[in-house]
Amino acid sequence: MNKDQLEGKWKQVKGEFKQKYGKLTDDDLTYTEGKFDEMVGKLQEKTGKKREELEDEIKNWK
Repeated sequence: MNKDQLEGKWKQVKGEFKQKYGKLTDDDLTYTEGKFDEMVGKLQEKTGKKREELEDEIKNWK
């Protein structure tokens, strides 16, 4: 999954959240996105894996 695909997936998730939880603001979703980026960064630091590898693993968790 490349960066564009991941961003597209994130936009879909944000849209679904907005539909289900209409009171969520863009600030809330941006905060969550930032926390996800932080988590991936920490995983990169601890595992030495590339972001793309980690994103593939995360994508396949479902």
